Amino acid sequence: MSYDLIVKGGTVVSASDTFVADIGVADGRIVAVGRIEEPGRKTVDARGKVVLPGGIDVHTHFDMPFMGATTIDDFSTGSTAAVFGGTTSIVDFAIQRKGKTFRHALDDWHERADGKSAVDFGFHMIVTDFTEARQDEMDKLVDEGVSSFKLFMAYPGIFMSDDATILRALMRAKDNGGMICMHAENGSAIDVLVRKALAEGKLSPEWHALTRPMTAEAEATHRAIALAEIAGAPIYFVHLSAGDAMEEVRRARERGLPVFAETCPQYLYLSHDDYRRPGFEGAKFVMSPPLRPKGNAERLWKGLARNDLQVVSTDHCSFCMKAGTNQPGKELGKKDFSKIPNGAPGVEYRMLLLWDAVQKGKISENRFVEITSTAPAKLFGLYPRKGHLNPGADADIVILDPNRPHTFTVKNHHSAADYNPYEGVTVKGSIRDVFSRGEAMVEGGKWAGKTGHGKFLKRAPAFLGGSVSASQL
Repeated sequence: MSYDLIVKGGTVVSASDTFVADIGVADGRIVAVGRIEEPGRKTVDARGKVVLPGGIDVHTHFDMPFMGATTIDDFSTGSTAAVFGGTTSIVDFAIQRKGKTFRHALDDWHERADGKSAVDFGFHMIVTDFTEARQDEMDKLVDEGVSSFKLFMAYPGIFMSDDATILRALMRAKDNGGMICMHAENGSAIDVLVRKALAEGKLSPEWHALTRPMTAEAEATHRAIALAEIAGAPIYFVHLSAGDAMEEVRRARERGLPVFAETCPQYLYLSHDDYRRPGFEGAKFVMSPPLRPKGNAERLWKGLARNDLQVVSTDHCSFCMKAGTNQPGKELGKKDFSKIPNGAPGVEYRMLLLWDAVQKGKISENRFVEITSTAPAKLFGLYPRKGHLNPGADADIVILDPNRPHTFTVKNHHSAADYNPYEGVTVKGSIRDVFSRGEAMVEGGKWAGKTGHGKFLKRAPAFLGGSVSASQL
């Protein structure tokens, strides 16, 4: 056997096992795992290091226009940040404009991504109107590998769909095998609270969180689960932030419903207290749903450990703090919290933050692989091509040094954002090498790849007829 690459003697971690082995790669795929005696064109010494499948982040927003601004990370800078963070595949969101076709949106996002992404990429479709004609378009997109669709219960007048639209989308997804992804917050109630706060002169960033209570997320989660149950369709909750909402997911899964949810590192590591930073600093953390009070994160950690939550993604949505960059950003809301563009950078930090949780005993190393790679691959039609290191899979390989610390700072990250939400935080573990389909992207912590390496991922429908039970993931 002739190998293009051999990763030698590392501790290979999968979602179920941990063992020392060599990995042989040929033509961009893994072809052998075990003891390899034959020489390879290139051999990488991984002894004493941890060898992981490339991270899969199924929630990013690169080059996205929103709230009068556009995210500062396009597919070039955002995907470069992903690679340095050990993420080799992303699923971003194409946005359907009201009155426009899904095809128009998909073509727009291909133009933004093709030839610019360093990592392999797929798209979800954000649905803003769902007429009868759009239902046929949904079927066509599933056939073409765009097999998931995001609807919003928040942002009235921009993205928000009513219950009837959500139910129609769920019913159609049941038939075509697509997955409905849900932003679950009661947007109508939030709108009332925002208007009241502004009328009372409450304008600081903290009021973004105070007008989006956990109850608004829990209620919307409960309602969306009920609609999915009526439709007999699976549903996936994006960026779940509140323990109360997680309990709605847990109860549904206990009843055997195909209900799934992701949380994000910001909800595990940051808190409402960050909104109280001096001056306008709290705007760095304005995102939706917002950061929650201290104590909530521990509920989410427990939910991750017992599989109430199946995935950790990032909702990477980066806006700069300071005026004078090439895009307006958070400063748009200096006098009105409701005008602060919602979002924060995250794609580069996820893997190391969660590996630090392994080191501290919050989750096992196998659970780490499951929530960062294997489960997202299975849920979003990328398995068995992605999400593991068995023969036949793409050679997306991350070599992590478990003993070398890494400090998060704006000075060393690769996002174009002018701040780092975890500034000064040091974790135990660093990304040494990253390979995407067998090609070196990062070697010894240094860039070795090329922008534009990433290919479009045509994703299979993971759930045909809503027949997969929650217990399977």
